[in-house]
Amino acid sequence: MLKKYGFFNISKLCMSLIYTKLNFNHARLIRLPIDIRNKHCIDFGVGLTTGSYCRIEAYPLDERSEVITFGKNVQINDFVHITAMENVYIGNNVLLASKIYISDCSHGYYDGKSNDSIPDTHPIDREYKTAPVRIEDNVWIGESVSILPGVTVGKNAIIGANSVVTKNVPANCIAVGNPARVIKKYNFETKIWEKLTY
Repeated sequence: MLKKYGFFNISKLCMSLIYTKLNFNHARLIRLPIDIRNKHCIDFGVGLTTGSYCRIEAYPLDERSEVITFGKNVQINDFVHITAMENVYIGNNVLLASKIYISDCSHGYYDGKSNDSIPDTHPIDREYKTAPVRIEDNVWIGESVSILPGVTVGKNAIIGANSVVTKNVPANCIAVGNPARVIKKYNFETKIWEKLTY
């Protein structure tokens, strides 16, 4: 193990393990460094594993106790950023690659309706728009994906690297691109991921 990882990395891992056991009873491993804001508003689930340099932040709109919920055996890798004001739910056995952004909120409204944000208002001063995000069980999300407010990613879905998910992704589907679109769906009869034609 020493040859494979080196003394420095093994030392970092030991520090992370001690930190995890002292601060997160039910987590598997929280790798340091990590930035967690408003810990009391986050349900870390059971068996959570994180990479290094993750940022998990909760800013509830009201007095609700939890706005981010992790299920069982969630694994998130390095530089993942999750932020919530209303609700981000991540189900069981979800695997997140590195550099992923998941948010249920944005600075301002840009829907083409009467309550749209005015462009010359400072972005930090614009009213927050929120919509819950739900990532269901057994989802795999690839490197550098962004999942935006109001999105549900269905059970067993796969999101390809560098995708920007702006709309719901059905269960048992693969979605890729910017904006992400569904390109394959698993057929349980043929046991094949079948291409979709539009």
